[in-house]
Amino acid sequence: MWIVRDADTTIYLFGTFHSLDQRTVWMENSVRAAFDGSDELVLETIVPTDPRTLRQSAATAGAARSDYLKSARSATAQSGMSTDHGADAVLRRMAEDGGKKVSGLEDFTEQLTRLANIRATPAPVAPAPAVATKPVTMAALFDAWRTGDGGAFDIMLAGLKSRAPTVYDSLIAQPNVRWASWIRERLDRPGTVFVAVGAGHLTGSDSVQHVLATRGIAATRISQANLPCVPGRVSL
Repeated sequence: MWIVRDADTTIYLFGTFHSLDQRTVWMENSVRAAFDGSDELVLETIVPTDPRTLRQSAATAGAARSDYLKSARSATAQSGMSTDHGADAVLRRMAEDGGKKVSGLEDFTEQLTRLANIRATPAPVAPAPAVATKPVTMAALFDAWRTGDGGAFDIMLAGLKSRAPTVYDSLIAQPNVRWASWIRERLDRPGTVFVAVGAGHLTGSDSVQHVLATRGIAATRISQANLPCVPGRVSL
């Protein structure tokens, strides 16, 4: 977790894992303190909770997008994980139950369309690097997220950027630039905001924090000592 602040605005940046099982413990006290002290929650997008609305969004995006949504759900179900238990969904329910404002950085239909288009249209694949790297498994990324080890995400992102630069640009680099712009503009208004996006957006050479740094805005990683907490896992 990171913090961006000026004289009257505080923005927390928390890296999430979108699909989890019910057994995963990740809401350590430092994260809870930052969340409780925030006026609003900002997620990547607001996923419709009503099945009918969700189907309508998929239909609006197109048939390929609907197929993508079904296959994504099937994949997470087979792994024993669910987006319903993911950090994003849990934070959203907590915010709504607590009366916090909840908003998204992107429109859900637009994000779904972008994801589905990438899946439906194979991107040009770059030549294999001279030194091959072992692919990072989802299990390895999950363990890295639980322990706060950004190294596995760095390797995964570097591999994606090398093998499929167009996909990387659409899924990672471009959103990070847009979200950094949002953060810069949000600093002009007072308040405390908890921003929760996929952990992969907060690591690597094109991370949100890196983009902010190029614009003269510092993002400082929060350690266990920075917020009141009890011993627990360090979260990305």
